[in-house]
Amino acid sequence: MRLINQLVFVSLLSLLAASSTASVAQTLEQRPAPEAVQSAPNASQAASNEMPVVPAGTSLQVEVAHKYPMKVGEAIEGRLLHPIYVNNQLVVPSNTPLQGKVIALEPDKKTRLQGRLRGDFTPFHTAEVRFDQLVLPGGVVAISAAFAEKGAPVIHLSTPGVAPKTSFVAREWAQAKSQLHDRIAFFTAPGKGDRALQMLYHQLPYHPERIEAHTAWNFELTEPLTLPVAAINAPETAVAPPAGVHQPEAWWIHADLAGAVTSATAKPGDAVQALVIEPVYDKDRQMVVPQGSILVGHVTTAKAARPLGRNGKLRFTFQEIRFPEGVNRQVEGSLAGASTEKTQNLSLDAEGTITPRSQASAIAPLLLTMLAGRALDQDGNMYADTGVASNGFGVIGRIVGMAAGNRNIAAGIGFYAAGLSFYQNFLRSGHDVVFPKDTRIEIQTTPLRAPVLKPEGQ
Repeated sequence: MRLINQLVFVSLLSLLAASSTASVAQTLEQRPAPEAVQSAPNASQAASNEMPVVPAGTSLQVEVAHKYPMKVGEAIEGRLLHPIYVNNQLVVPSNTPLQGKVIALEPDKKTRLQGRLRGDFTPFHTAEVRFDQLVLPGGVVAISAAFAEKGAPVIHLSTPGVAPKTSFVAREWAQAKSQLHDRIAFFTAPGKGDRALQMLYHQLPYHPERIEAHTAWNFELTEPLTLPVAAINAPETAVAPPAGVHQPEAWWIHADLAGAVTSATAKPGDAVQALVIEPVYDKDRQMVVPQGSILVGHVTTAKAARPLGRNGKLRFTFQEIRFPEGVNRQVEGSLAGASTEKTQNLSLDAEGTITPRSQASAIAPLLLTMLAGRALDQDGNMYADTGVASNGFGVIGRIVGMAAGNRNIAAGIGFYAAGLSFYQNFLRSGHDVVFPKDTRIEIQTTPLRAPVLKPEGQ
């Protein structure tokens, strides 16, 4: 009996040991599961910490806020006019500083010729600049970029909104008032002291050159640019419509022209394409136009500049958008804004037509003609009359007119200035509209019927 009890006791101990071993085995088998769960966030975090890379060929627009001497080796600092996106994510905001220097000076033949006609023999140049550093909050990043040439002060055009139709007389009166306003602003707007100094300089036969404030350059990256993670510090933002425009169903798309467009050579029907460089989100925060999409359109109006001061005219619209996923959709898009050279003095109407503002003035040639006639007036002081009359060739013309002591010479110089002014205002060809490659444009388009990221059939 005692032996049977011992055997039962040993059997119970064996069962307890077996159950303990089984429970331990089950516990050991379940331990890797928490480790796998912990590894998932690490992988996600590693994916989110990937350093963004701006591809080679990306176009950048940089503007300087101050004026600089026109000389090789001059260090300059600019600011990024437009943000940079990578994979529809903002990686570098606008106004980010860039540093570079002037690497070469190229002759500006057109400005030199105009200067010679006025007695200004300054060897005008245009500065070629290379920007090689991008200044981010986390430090300076070196960039590899092509040199930027043909820098010029820029302005941003925007449509004035729908305007009522007016008569020819009303339009001419509005244009005259606008010209008068511009001339008054020349003497009253901030910086009038510097403008007066520049006017004096242009009366001299030679004066120093400079890179004007708000001069902008376009250039492309020659190598991919790897950015630190700290550069991604701004949330996604939808492109908002211009102030005062209440059209919640309209989208504003920022794009760069894929090729140059000019009224001098364009014909109605010519193809126009633009690359979308900023993603567009609708009011529900859904992406409707991704970065990298292609806007496809054509020229609808094109008139080249003609003699007698008649300016060119240009208009183009977009009818299709091609998404990176291969889906094409029809749109109705018109030009709502553009960044252009200030010297072109362009205007953009409510329908998206671009035309140069007319600068013709009858006052200047008439005034110069009256002053030139003063030299032939025998009643006044000869030196005073010849000094007032000889307005051609700047200071050189006045010195020659007064030193010659001859009224006919002074009158000849004065009438030359009047004739040159008359030619520039009325006889020479007008100005063409020129949009170089990579010009930043703003397109207003109607919404698409489905999110662009969904292929057709889904």
